[in-house]
Amino acid sequence: MKVLFLDTVHPILSERLTTAGMTCIDGTKQPPIEAIRSHRDADGIVLRSRIRVDAELLDLLPALQFICRSGAGLENIDLASASARNIAVFNSPEGNRDAVGEHALGMLLSLMNLLREADTSVKQGHWDREGHRGTELASRTVGILGYGHMGSAFAGKLSGIGCRILACDPYRSGVESGHQSTVHHVDLATLQREADVLSIHCNLTPETKGMVDREFLYGFDKPIVLINTARGPIVSSSGLLDALQTGHVVAAALDVFERETSSFETVANEGDAIWMRLMAHPRIQVSPHVAGWTEESYVKLSSVLADKVIAAFG
Repeated sequence: MKVLFLDTVHPILSERLTTAGMTCIDGTKQPPIEAIRSHRDADGIVLRSRIRVDAELLDLLPALQFICRSGAGLENIDLASASARNIAVFNSPEGNRDAVGEHALGMLLSLMNLLREADTSVKQGHWDREGHRGTELASRTVGILGYGHMGSAFAGKLSGIGCRILACDPYRSGVESGHQSTVHHVDLATLQREADVLSIHCNLTPETKGMVDREFLYGFDKPIVLINTARGPIVSSSGLLDALQTGHVVAAALDVFERETSSFETVANEGDAIWMRLMAHPRIQVSPHVAGWTEESYVKLSSVLADKVIAAFG
């Protein structure tokens, strides 16, 4: 089988596929469409997030049997078109779920303990202990919206802290964290009534795009801390800013943004007013879509894909 690599991933994937008897082609030095046109006989393609796989692209690859997406999200792949052509689609959320869980927990603890503010204050020559008194997470209820690989991994990281954990996922796939005794599966109304923290871990779909808006955030009975390490467009930026202003959200940590480009490599319209308000807000902490981006996950994302491809085609 001939496998065309359209994006750079850890070399363990090509090494293992080669060992399994497949021919791996490096197409990363060409624009993706040129690489595809040069290798229309490819049986498989490997990519990350910057390439949109639609019916038109699939028509250029008549021999294609599988698509490897290094990462979790499949929103850039036309799954219906792939299925209609009997093309298998593999992703690798198992490879970076621990990274996402740890990053979300780190962001949450930073917000609860005012770590960024304390760091800045001390470096500016102040020693204000009372002004940086934190809040213990163990006394709070954490709500997880979306309980697949990422949500269940986050629950696992929380399990040793002693907080109450609620999980809401109407499409729950049966992915378990090994800490089920500490996780209470509830409906959205219960989550909004009882949670002190909301951590978002659902997929980006037409249904979830813009779901966490002003009305959604106003639906919580208590002021919440919001964490988003899933996909930016799930959260309305204007809705979040409004909820922060009214106190429905007390603080937020964002690893992903509504205006991210589909490649996740940059943010569109960085100069607009809403973006500037997000970046300037004192109660918002941010990172550049790196929750699943660790040294370990770089290897595991490709290793998981190798396992799946070899199991199906090796």
